[in-house]
Amino acid sequence: MAITRRLPILHSSKSLLHSTIAYSLGPRLPRVDSTKRSLSSEAPDSSSGWKKRSRRNPWILYPTTALLLGGAGYVAYEKYQPFRHAVLAVVRCSRVAQAAIAGAIDYKRTFAHTYASEEERLAAYSRCHTRSAKRVLKALLENGGVFIKLGQHVASLVVLPKEWTSTMRPLQDKCDPTRYEDVEALFLSDMGKPIGELFEDFDPVPIGVASLAQVHVGKHRGSGKKVAVKLQHPHLAEFCDIDLEMVEVTLGWIKYWFPEFEFTWLPEEMRENLPKEMNFVHEASNAQRAVADFEHIPTSLYIPQVISATKRVLIMEYIQGARVDDLGYLAEQGIDRNKVALELTRVFNQMVFVNGWFHADPHPGNLLIRRAPPHSRSPYNFEIVLLDHGLYFDLDPELRINYSKFWLSLIESASPQTLAARRKYAELVGNITPDLYPVFEAAITGRVAFEGTWEDEDPSESTLKRASSMIDMMPQTAEEMEAIRHAVINRDGLLISVFDVLRRVPRRVLMVLKLNDLMRSLDHALATTHSGVRIFLITAKYCMTAIWCDDRRRIREGLRTYGWFGSSCRLMRCWWIYARGYSSMTLLETAMDLQASTAKLLAWLRGLWGHGLIGAHQAAAGLS
Repeated sequence: MAITRRLPILHSSKSLLHSTIAYSLGPRLPRVDSTKRSLSSEAPDSSSGWKKRSRRNPWILYPTTALLLGGAGYVAYEKYQPFRHAVLAVVRCSRVAQAAIAGAIDYKRTFAHTYASEEERLAAYSRCHTRSAKRVLKALLENGGVFIKLGQHVASLVVLPKEWTSTMRPLQDKCDPTRYEDVEALFLSDMGKPIGELFEDFDPVPIGVASLAQVHVGKHRGSGKKVAVKLQHPHLAEFCDIDLEMVEVTLGWIKYWFPEFEFTWLPEEMRENLPKEMNFVHEASNAQRAVADFEHIPTSLYIPQVISATKRVLIMEYIQGARVDDLGYLAEQGIDRNKVALELTRVFNQMVFVNGWFHADPHPGNLLIRRAPPHSRSPYNFEIVLLDHGLYFDLDPELRINYSKFWLSLIESASPQTLAARRKYAELVGNITPDLYPVFEAAITGRVAFEGTWEDEDPSESTLKRASSMIDMMPQTAEEMEAIRHAVINRDGLLISVFDVLRRVPRRVLMVLKLNDLMRSLDHALATTHSGVRIFLITAKYCMTAIWCDDRRRIREGLRTYGWFGSSCRLMRCWWIYARGYSSMTLLETAMDLQASTAKLLAWLRGLWGHGLIGAHQAAAGLS
């Protein structure tokens, strides 16, 4: 009986086993349909239960989803370049756009506000300039690369408010170096050899880091020379086009919403010039051409020899020297700082007015000075070393001669004819209309406007004595600085006029203004004892030379038209104008140089009286 009773139970267990197997195998065992339906009917209840539990526990679902999405995004960012570029473009553009739009709104509110006094308004405008500049500086530093170059361009615009240029100036030094591992990879990809095969010795720590490249020192195996190795940052090219597009889009939107803030020309200029600066073969070619331009001219200019060049690696002669404005080094080497300032002015004026092809990225970091070695071509006991030849601009003959004539009109004393000539040549050179002329003149001279420049000004209402020409300019006083700031505050639309000048003036002319500003600032930094007008006299002589050379060319070309006699008369008349003007400038130079020597002698005597020979030496060198 017991066995009989257990058989159904055993049969029932076997049936359940067969049912379970049938459920897993599907239609192969048709006899388990009822069991299959039973299990199937239970499945929805199980699923819905899980969903209900998930809803009750979102701390499981949401972090899991975020983790999966984050992992997928990370993989896409690392492995898929278009996705990475899109993410970086949005982030980098948003930084610049936020700073630019906040600045534009800040300016709108500040300019529209009513102030109790002029002093209060002056302080508010200055704070607004500083706030806006710091916002942009922060965004540019965070983005790096091309954006650092953008900030350097802004720092070089001499017509911008001082708060902007001084805030952006640190961008010359705040650049992060490329890792040494990436430097090694760059040599393998571009040179086809590791660093050890090319150099006997190579310092992994760069001696200088800029926005586009960094410089290392090594000993070249092929030449046996100590060399400077300039390396482009490897990832710069990858993001260059994206960054430029982002800058264009951002400034385009700013122009749309705030039409008076017109800066769309800036990315256009960078798009044209950056490919040249990023090609070191082009830089090597520029250096060789600059050497040829000065080959037959007595000069202290020295350009390092190029040993090898690829698109991203430039190997050149290493030069040991100091910054050109290092007064301590000049005193130690017995170099006359007055002569250094004058020779710098001659070098750059030769490029602009005679050669018509000039270095377009000048700043003190690109200029070294050293004591002249044996067999040097320098007429002095020093050489000025010019670095970084990536960007040069040319001036066509017509623009160059018109600019020369404009400069000479600034040298002449004010008269109705002179004032008319100044405005005429300003329009020919910079597309400057009469209403914008005062801003353009201030950018050229770096000083308050000359007598008669502001046509709406009543001389009886101004206590400031204005110069009639560049020859009459006296050292800048606190009263003059106050007059400049007063003009910025009280003349309606003056800041907008500055933006308009930047938009109108050709890029080449803006770069010439940058050169002018460099020469003035170095003359001041070198603590020269000659008058600040002294370097303007050199510029005037080069302008006269350029016009005289052009007159001779035109007379030769018109020989058939005017004949020998007529051409000879024209030639003599042009020569007389040139010789008279040149000799008068030379006489003024001689008088100013004598005055400078006297001032240096008096400084030496004062130093001797107070501190002995050491004090005399330091006083004469401008160190005390």
